[in-house]
Amino acid sequence: MAETVQFDLVSPERLLASVAAREVLIPGAEGDMTALPDHAPLITTLRPGIVRVSAADGDKEYVVTGGFAEINGESISILAERALAREDMTQAAFKAMVDEATERLARAQETQADQPGIVDNATKLLADMVALGDHIGMSSN
Repeated sequence: MAETVQFDLVSPERLLASVAAREVLIPGAEGDMTALPDHAPLITTLRPGIVRVSAADGDKEYVVTGGFAEINGESISILAERALAREDMTQAAFKAMVDEATERLARAQETQADQPGIVDNATKLLADMVALGDHIGMSSN
């Protein structure tokens, strides 16, 4: 079994991480999961949460708002809707993320009220963002 796996985290703005990782904690839509070297192939959607990467130079955390993770045994790739290194997260940046989720919910309620699944998804996104803020010690107020 390999000791590390190539890990890449990409947001629309930039490549945030590209390291040989021992393990990666992923906030999957169906629950948190830990990916290790030689993990079975898998693609999953992400919910807002913390991606934690353990590498030779220590652990690093990233805040993500959603996206996709692809695991193929030799590499783990995360394509995040928005991502920021945990140490770079500010109250203003978190507030902007919550405001975006709030606007998405308002738009869904206004334009797609006849499609409860879309409204439910937007409601869950906002709830997940608020829970993320509680987890990292930032309030959405």
